[in-house]
Amino acid sequence: MRKSSLVIGRQPVMEALQSGKALDKIWIQKNISGELIEDIKRLARQQQVPVQPVPIEKLNGLSRANHQGVIAMAALVQYMDVQDVVDFVVGRGDVPLFLMLDGITDVRNIGAIARSAVCCGAQAMIIPDKGVGALNEEAMKSSAGALQHIHICRVNSLLKAVDTLHSNGIQVFTSEMRAETELSSLDFAIPSCIILGDEGKGVQPYLAKAADHFFSIPMKGKFDSFNVSVAAGIILYEAMMKRRS
Repeated sequence: MRKSSLVIGRQPVMEALQSGKALDKIWIQKNISGELIEDIKRLARQQQVPVQPVPIEKLNGLSRANHQGVIAMAALVQYMDVQDVVDFVVGRGDVPLFLMLDGITDVRNIGAIARSAVCCGAQAMIIPDKGVGALNEEAMKSSAGALQHIHICRVNSLLKAVDTLHSNGIQVFTSEMRAETELSSLDFAIPSCIILGDEGKGVQPYLAKAADHFFSIPMKGKFDSFNVSVAAGIILYEAMMKRRS
């Protein structure tokens, strides 16, 4: 972790929040208290910045400076509101093509997904504020810089994000190996969002239940599944070709 990516101390973290600076997460020493600490937690909740209580040893390992029990990690991307991104994309005359990442923790996969997304014309990636790989230097490198060319929406509830998409007329797809509908049969000409899940667990059941359509990716060989970033590339390429035709 680059030292320059850290915001160290109560007041600097508070000022970062007040100025709207994008933060990936905030570490706060366990059992610490104070008015400024409570203000930091309150603003972090409002801005959907994850707050993680940690022992002082964790903070000391991050920095030898006088951290006062609070250290934040500055984000490499600027997070956006889902509705704002929908309004922007529609306002410029484009048809939304979004991705939603559920439980994908490998930052190299996230970077590769972002790269395919930009190449195939997707405008946004929606990620949860917890349970997803950090958009750090490694993710940025894996994306070849694509993470800076796509809107990133960080939300505290993927289910609420699906509700927002639905209220804007955006259909939501998710893959299911046993689904009868194949990828090639989907209508990507209309506003769409694809949910991508963890390779081991897949999309969480409550989130899959909220999807409009299930689809499968045909495979020739007898194997479990595609790598999630490869699957993303296949899906996005299919969507791009459908929209071109």
